Amino acid sequence: MFSKALSSLSSNISGNYSISPQPSSTAGPWKIFDAKHKKAAKLASVFVFDPKTLTPSPGGLGGAGRGGSASLKRAHEEVIERLKKEASSLARLRHPSILELQEPLEETRNGGLMFATEPVTASLATLLAEKDEQERSGGVGGRGSKYVVEETDGTRHRRELEIDELEIQKGLLQLGKGLEFLHESAGLVHANLTPDAVLVNAKGDWKISGLAFCGPHESSTAATSLTPISLSEALNHDPRLPRSVQLNLDYTSPDFVLDNSLTAAADLFSLGLLIVALYNSPHTSPISTGGSLSSYKRIFSSSSSIPTQQNNFLVSTSHPLPSRLASELLPRLITRRPAQRLSAREFQEASYFDNILVSTIRFLDALPAKTPQEKAAFMRGLPRIMPQFPKSVLEKKVLPALLDEMKDKDLLAPIMSNVFAMIKVMPTGKRAFTTVVVPRLREVFITHRSAEKDTGREAGLMILLENMQVAAENCPGKEFREDLLPIVMLALESPTHAVVDAAHVALTHVLPVLDFTTIKSELFPVIAAVFAKTSSLNIKIRGLEAFYLLCGGSASGNDDAEDDLNGIGVADRRSASSAGSAILDKFTVQEKVVPLLKGIKTKEPGVMMAALRVFRQVGQVADSDYLAMDVLPTLWSMSLGPLLNLQQFQAFMSLIKNLGGKIEREHTRKLQELSSGNAGMNDGLGGGVRRSASGHGAMGTVNGDETDFETLVSG
Repeated sequence: MFSKALSSLSSNISGNYSISPQPSSTAGPWKIFDAKHKKAAKLASVFVFDPKTLTPSPGGLGGAGRGGSASLKRAHEEVIERLKKEASSLARLRHPSILELQEPLEETRNGGLMFATEPVTASLATLLAEKDEQERSGGVGGRGSKYVVEETDGTRHRRELEIDELEIQKGLLQLGKGLEFLHESAGLVHANLTPDAVLVNAKGDWKISGLAFCGPHESSTAATSLTPISLSEALNHDPRLPRSVQLNLDYTSPDFVLDNSLTAAADLFSLGLLIVALYNSPHTSPISTGGSLSSYKRIFSSSSSIPTQQNNFLVSTSHPLPSRLASELLPRLITRRPAQRLSAREFQEASYFDNILVSTIRFLDALPAKTPQEKAAFMRGLPRIMPQFPKSVLEKKVLPALLDEMKDKDLLAPIMSNVFAMIKVMPTGKRAFTTVVVPRLREVFITHRSAEKDTGREAGLMILLENMQVAAENCPGKEFREDLLPIVMLALESPTHAVVDAAHVALTHVLPVLDFTTIKSELFPVIAAVFAKTSSLNIKIRGLEAFYLLCGGSASGNDDAEDDLNGIGVADRRSASSAGSAILDKFTVQEKVVPLLKGIKTKEPGVMMAALRVFRQVGQVADSDYLAMDVLPTLWSMSLGPLLNLQQFQAFMSLIKNLGGKIEREHTRKLQELSSGNAGMNDGLGGGVRRSASGHGAMGTVNGDETDFETLVSG
């Protein structure tokens, strides 16, 4: 149904964006659809208003009783103008706490309206309605959320809906900042601040929208093209129109209704009612007017029906309000006289927000303006309080804020340390790592890399290499090969030895993720080139350790146990200790790896012993002829190195003997097979005479034959 409706709302936005067939949320009269730009692949939310929603339902009040169709048409036109004003106000008002407009308002062929904004998860009204349904069904644990949305590529996923205390405090602070901007900088009053006017974006930030009734407040001195709203018209509820396009009296201040005064403080009264709705059960305003002015006035004529501290703001005792909220903050918001209310600036300074987590969020919001010393101290201290944060806040708020600061190379290392710490503890760490962290890593280390030495960038690269196990566990093979492997190879070719060393160590976690072809054609040539040209003994040893792994050695080093290379039991040991990564084929080992080993010029014992480990693996892969002609002479030469001690020399001799034994056994077997073939041929020509002469029957054997058979079956 919605897909057909979208097709009728043809516009530039619908032509440039892939729009989900079903709305993900609603905000007043707007349906909100997830969308993605077809060319730029930028995510967005498309707000759609269908004029058919203004048509009275059958059996409802028609236009005849209110002055005919002309009067109804005029009312519809006024609604359309207000909705246009809502979108145009978003274009003029640019602030982090105001919903960000991405595509301006467009009128569609059927008279509808459409505009695009930053990606939003849902309106606060939708989230609270969902919480009501969950609580009616026995709480969040009583049933799974039905709030499932379909992406533009057809995939479906479940939204995260839980709104905990920190989310509320963070969101209210953001609303306070937005109201401060509206009241003091823009000189405007929102005038209809309700849960439908609060949008939660993809990062979990609360954004102000719903500006259809926004206008200058009575004490405004700011220049604006907006005209003050007519309270007499805005407060007059029209039963022919949906409530979603009219001022919501349940969240309206008495300044408007009783005093006919357009005060900025009216928004703070509405904010107090919105706060109560967050904790109420059901999650609605403590004032219920049914859209009737007379009901509103009747409520405010009696102290018992007005939400106050004495009656717990009309919230059920089964849903207690936080103590500081009930005793200190709400009494300064939900109060009859505007002069007694907190301003938007004072609201943000309330003691209700005094805790370490909220202070951390505040610092994050102001992070770009902090000094380098303050940023560094913050990064050092963040791991201590990270376990206290809800995982959803880590993913939606803290992680994106840190990633945005990765442009500061001096902070790159501490930022990445914190990023990996978050990935480890977040249940959605794998999703977050692949979708937001990996693209940022590629941007920092590949896209914006510089030929000049950058110590800050190298420090960040070291952190990535040290956390390569986390990266490999959270990044599928294809994405790892395309996005992270280039960074690893860049580190291998770094002029800084510490980075190269860390990159070699990280190979233990890199190799199991990659396929054989990638290892052979992309990774091995880089490792080989670094090994061949380095003058660092430590890098030489790291390179040999990499060859050991590439030739099938175990990352745990268990393959170093004595092995007589007879082929018995080796497979069992390797299967128990191997990391499961692909290894190089025999041709590459013989034609590429061994020549590199033969080219080693240093006689340093550390390098010699590391090469010995590689040769032990080569002995399990290479042909006997190759071992005899190419490997053993090299081993003899190395074993006589003047710097080796007795134990090291004996280790070389042990491998030389084992390889010699393997060569002897295999060559003996070949000769025996050849001898048996020749003997069979001779038997075919004259075997009958020999058997007769020997005195044995058809089943008889000579002693030589018995010896050959025993040698054959015993190997």
